[in-house]
Amino acid sequence: MKPARLAVLAIAFAAAGLAGFLIMQGSGSPVPAIVQTPVPSKSIDVLVAAADLPVGQILKEPDLRWQPWPADLAPAGAMTREAAPQAIADLKGSLVRYSFLGGEPIRREKLVRADGSGFMSAILPSGMRALAISIDTRGASSAGGFILPNDRVDVLRVIRDDEASKAGGSDGQTAETILPNIRVLAIGQAVQERNGEKVVTGDTATLEVTPAQAETLALAQRQGQLTLVLRSFADAGQVTTREEKPDPGVTVVRFGVSAKAPAPKR
Repeated sequence: MKPARLAVLAIAFAAAGLAGFLIMQGSGSPVPAIVQTPVPSKSIDVLVAAADLPVGQILKEPDLRWQPWPADLAPAGAMTREAAPQAIADLKGSLVRYSFLGGEPIRREKLVRADGSGFMSAILPSGMRALAISIDTRGASSAGGFILPNDRVDVLRVIRDDEASKAGGSDGQTAETILPNIRVLAIGQAVQERNGEKVVTGDTATLEVTPAQAETLALAQRQGQLTLVLRSFADAGQVTTREEKPDPGVTVVRFGVSAKAPAPKR
């Protein structure tokens, strides 16, 4: 064999060997990935409700307990054993102003110290007044009895319209909204839903009003019948303004015949 061919074969074998070496290097075992074990976060003890706590309940020590809670997930305002180790003893005897679910962290702003006062005066916001009005136990003046504590209502007054009565020769009546967007504190003696009951009945409805509204409401009770109109939850926070409407007059029915009488002047 000629020397030139030998040289070519030698170069070919060398190239094949180098290629095989490179292939073997590329198919080597992969470097194992480094798995980092998460470091557990610090745990703290948070004061929670041991069971459901309804509005108006007086707290006892068994109603509260400490529960481990991840420190970085503790809700704002929660009471911790580190910050308040005597919290259970300190809160004993407090009134529940807003209900708690079992396991829910306790917040001081949802409790109130009665200090010998009655429950209603303890939960009433500063500057507000509680005034009870008579309602129909069948729900005729309270949205069929479906108004519950903490609902928002408009207070309507129905009074006798003397001018319409004189014009039509029969009793005429008119209705007007005297107080919009009023919070209901209680129906009868119930200050919240009880045992899932959705209808609360009673002879009175206790409303949260300002001193000026209390005067208006007390006078309105003397002048005519009061009716509560339930507001939607969606617009409970909106302020209702009285709309100016054209004078429609008053319809008086006498001996089965309807007639229009002029609306009373205001």
